[in-house]
Amino acid sequence: MRLLRHLTGRHRTTVTNRTLGLLLAFNAGAINAGGFLVVHMYTSHMTGFLSLVADNLVLGNMTLVLSAIGTLWAFMSGAGSTAILVNWARHQHLRSGFALPLLLEAVLMLLFGLMGAITLGWRTPFAVPLTVLLLAYIMGLQNAVVTKMSSAQIRTTHMTGIVTDLGIEMGKALYWNRSGTPRESQVHANQTRLRMFASLLGMFTAGGVVGAAGFKYVGFIWVVPLASILLALSLPPLAADRQRLAQLWRARRAPAPAEDAPARR
Repeated sequence: MRLLRHLTGRHRTTVTNRTLGLLLAFNAGAINAGGFLVVHMYTSHMTGFLSLVADNLVLGNMTLVLSAIGTLWAFMSGAGSTAILVNWARHQHLRSGFALPLLLEAVLMLLFGLMGAITLGWRTPFAVPLTVLLLAYIMGLQNAVVTKMSSAQIRTTHMTGIVTDLGIEMGKALYWNRSGTPRESQVHANQTRLRMFASLLGMFTAGGVVGAAGFKYVGFIWVVPLASILLALSLPPLAADRQRLAQLWRARRAPAPAEDAPARR
């Protein structure tokens, strides 16, 4: 419980950022790959949706333009919701700033798992089913959480930046420093970053395999264990805040100590 509280707590360290990032990368890979089997879209890749807007504006297919805009809007709304929750918690001096978006994500994933088959047929003003918008919103929520907690050093819902950074570190590791090159001019890979990027890529891939297999053989209900992981991560800081607020409330409700009665003559 103490470890889980630190993972999503207000005070961040390199270890907690990396550990939480790996867990959320696994979760993102599972949702992204599993969701593709359901909606036939990778709902965490906003680059593709922007290209979809451009291509279909030229082709005159306004239905696809509208669907891409709706997905982009849902993803940005998720990221904006995270910013609102984190900043509100900080102003309230709560420990659960990063836990609140994860709790919301877990609840939405449970709704998706329980009602996904039903919402597949629900149309929206953006020409895509509600399920697509929901998955994009969830991905926006999660990516913003990791971005804010790590000061934009870790991303979990898409791997383009991770693969780029991994390639850079691999290139630095393979670089040949000629003999006689001054030490300050030598090129060396950052082994810590190299391991972190490789681990994030591995966890995202593993999550994708697990998510795809789960959706294929189990169905929508497969998101329940994934949502349970997020609940386990988010509840300890929320419980700590609840306990602290309850203590403050009891302290305010407690009667003031009575003043000494005047001495009798």
